[in-house]
Amino acid sequence: LKEKLFKEGLFEQKRPLPVRPKSICAVTSATGAAIEDIINVLSRRYPFIRLKLVPVLVQGAGAPESIAKGIEAAQNSGCDLIIFGRGGGTSEDLSAFNAEIVARAVYASKIPTISAVGHEIDFSISDFVADMRAPTPSAAAELAVPDIMEIYGGIVALKNRIGEKAAAKIEETRTKLD
Repeated sequence: LKEKLFKEGLFEQKRPLPVRPKSICAVTSATGAAIEDIINVLSRRYPFIRLKLVPVLVQGAGAPESIAKGIEAAQNSGCDLIIFGRGGGTSEDLSAFNAEIVARAVYASKIPTISAVGHEIDFSISDFVADMRAPTPSAAAELAVPDIMEIYGGIVALKNRIGEKAAAKIEETRTKLD
């Protein structure tokens, strides 16, 4: 399947992620650790973000169809970015993300996607199709949004530069006036 999808060009489409998304769709289980990890990271790094959960089955019978429908449902959500996936597990637990129906839904997405399946050592076919692969759901949340403290630090630095430039201009004008 991987070779087939590669030959069809499904691994080539890599869109940039939004720099400051306003809204993110999480396509994952409503009860798993993945959504809790995503919520924790987003609330710490960028508390303004709106997060919409599209609950899906992430393993077992019907999971590939559920994930594909979840990604399709996210298309009409108004979100700027989709994070889909689940926490770690056995290769069998993660197998839904190797399904062709999921790969095609990810490829068809009009919204940029981050695949967050398993742990760092786990790779799935959906990782290759997504616009970006994150090694874990927490890492996906970190990749999705800027760190508010870095933004704040940049604002403070700009404020200080403006103050210094204004003071220099005032001093220059005072010197000319004298």
